[in-house]
Amino acid sequence: MKTNNILFGTATALFLSLGAYAQTVDEIVDKHVAALGGMDKLNGVKTLTIERSLAIQGGMEIPNKTVMVVGKSMRSESTVMGNSMIQVVDGSTGWMIRPAMMGGTGDPEDLPADQLKQQAGQLDPFGGLVDYKNKGNKVELVGKEKVDGKDAYHLKVTTKENQVIDQFLDANTYLLSKIKTSMNGQPGEISFSDYKDTDGIKFAKTTDIVSPQGQVTLTTEKVTINGPVDESVFKKPAK
Repeated sequence: MKTNNILFGTATALFLSLGAYAQTVDEIVDKHVAALGGMDKLNGVKTLTIERSLAIQGGMEIPNKTVMVVGKSMRSESTVMGNSMIQVVDGSTGWMIRPAMMGGTGDPEDLPADQLKQQAGQLDPFGGLVDYKNKGNKVELVGKEKVDGKDAYHLKVTTKENQVIDQFLDANTYLLSKIKTSMNGQPGEISFSDYKDTDGIKFAKTTDIVSPQGQVTLTTEKVTINGPVDESVFKKPAK
């Protein structure tokens, strides 16, 4: 009888432990959503305009402006030595303009399929953790790790398209500190820091992208929420 009680107690403890573990994922995600500003605030964002400065290896500073209709369309335009480089995602299609100095013709051309897939993921500005169940994503808690010397929760996000993204949330602020994912078929990392508040929503002021192609630092200078957007800017111009 004593042995049976021990076995029962062990089984009960294991069951409760597994149940707590399953709940922990949602607790962490809920705190992440709250840290960003709360679900009501995030759901209220219909358009975003983000103005940034890009610093690339060699010391070049490149101004960039991204205009987005959340979940639908996005246009990112950078000015490089007086030339415009444009990337657009509009629904299930995408196009770009590359100046000759960057291997292009200066005329609009279709985005390659791999770039279109990668850019389309950015139509969700707050990431795959927010409202992840309704998005069809799966989230697993890998554990607690150190990121830049600070405790962070390591969450593995598998999207409904079977893209795997490792996300790390600061264990104190519950804000995103790092992402590890595939970039054009190669491993890459994106780090986020210096969060600032805009209309009650947190945005990272500094974003560092490290990939096999090099390193880019993005500094966010201005965020406009629900400003007017002329949707004609997403339409591919004729050559």
